Amino acid sequence: MKTFGDRLLRATAHFGPVCVGIDPHPQLLDAWGLTDDADGVEKFAEICVEAFDGTVALVKPQVAFFEPYGSGGIAVLERTIEVLRASGTLVLADAKRGDIGSTMDAYARAWLGDGSLGADAVTVSPYLGFGSLSPALTLAEANNRGVFVLAATSNPEGGQVQRVVAADGRTIAQSIVDEAALCNAGAEFGSVGVVVGATLTEAPDVSALNGPILMPGVGAQGGGPDSVRALVPEAMLRSVLPAVSREVLREGPSVSALRARLNAIQDEFAFLRS
Repeated sequence: MKTFGDRLLRATAHFGPVCVGIDPHPQLLDAWGLTDDADGVEKFAEICVEAFDGTVALVKPQVAFFEPYGSGGIAVLERTIEVLRASGTLVLADAKRGDIGSTMDAYARAWLGDGSLGADAVTVSPYLGFGSLSPALTLAEANNRGVFVLAATSNPEGGQVQRVVAADGRTIAQSIVDEAALCNAGAEFGSVGVVVGATLTEAPDVSALNGPILMPGVGAQGGGPDSVRALVPEAMLRSVLPAVSREVLREGPSVSALRARLNAIQDEFAFLRS
């Protein structure tokens, strides 16, 4: 099997660079005329799968919006991941897991293994130290999966940690990007990506990453093509995955309307493929 990085490059070249979320937020469930329970979440996910399966490079279910419904919600998430991956659509589980030792190993086996929650990639938090991610990084490499490491998030509270300057003169966010770049050294295109908010006013230098850059905050949160261009060096633009959720999902439950809005956003970011 090709590495996640290789498969992602091939998928974005074919479908476009946009990563679309599946976020069954209670407000969206209500707007779509669905019940705020596991049955409503299942219908929501089914509509999203119909709209996005085989039409987009990367789909990102937000795990948090499935968890409130207990085993029923997790069962929906399992089926959603299974159906998407079975058709060849890449799945990024937005779980933001981060811990140490055997606990991190268990998270890695859950999201990067061959079990029912196993996805093509998972988001992780490095703020117990980048080294704490070792179980996820090791399993991802062994299983040809990917990892997206939170580096510079757009929430105001993130700066309390991420923009702190360490003894070596780098911000913590920059050190995270640099560690991820080391993981990708020698690859044609690495499978360890970073998360950088599209609404930031400044971002860490990603020029040496040689891996994917997930940029949430596009659309409803204010990010767009101009902000991406301002934050990412031109030579790295092909690595950017603009992540959209509400901007597309608010067009539901019409499958045709969801696809139309997604296609319009793909057109806005067509420059990332050049």
